[in-house]
Amino acid sequence: MSQVTNLARREERKRKEHTMEARLNAQQAAPAAYAGMVGLEAFVRKASKLEPSLVELVRMRASQINGCVYCIDMHSKDARSEGETEQRLYALTAWRETPFFTARERAALAWTEALTLITEGHVPDDIYELTKQSFSDEELVNLTLAVITINGWNRLAISFRSVPGAYQPRMHNTGTSK
Repeated sequence: MSQVTNLARREERKRKEHTMEARLNAQQAAPAAYAGMVGLEAFVRKASKLEPSLVELVRMRASQINGCVYCIDMHSKDARSEGETEQRLYALTAWRETPFFTARERAALAWTEALTLITEGHVPDDIYELTKQSFSDEELVNLTLAVITINGWNRLAISFRSVPGAYQPRMHNTGTSK
């Protein structure tokens, strides 16, 4: 009887693990900490001087690497609302093998991957040199902050199981945001 009970419990745990249910709302649980993240997000979005389309590609690529379905859902919708093509979004995981991305975008994607996977090489010199060819010092710092920010959002969304699907793209030029 105990084996049957244990099996039933394991099956119930598996079912719950595969059902997306939010664990908690980080904004409600720690509003001051969340406001700090929103402040960094606001800087990236409004003051970093990076192209919005580039930032969305960076957000998408980091979210793909991290497996953050909530952020993939959000940023694919935002990218499309900014005019990004389906073709480029579909090819983003294989960006090195496509002709669809500019040299600047390729440098930003390489930088994003190196920072997101930082334990796999601590941002190699060749990636730094490649990125320096397309970005000024200020832009490189701002790009780095964009990568740091999306990695932070990914970790919040994954940790607390933010449920994807309901997000609607922000309204552009109306001052609304995340």
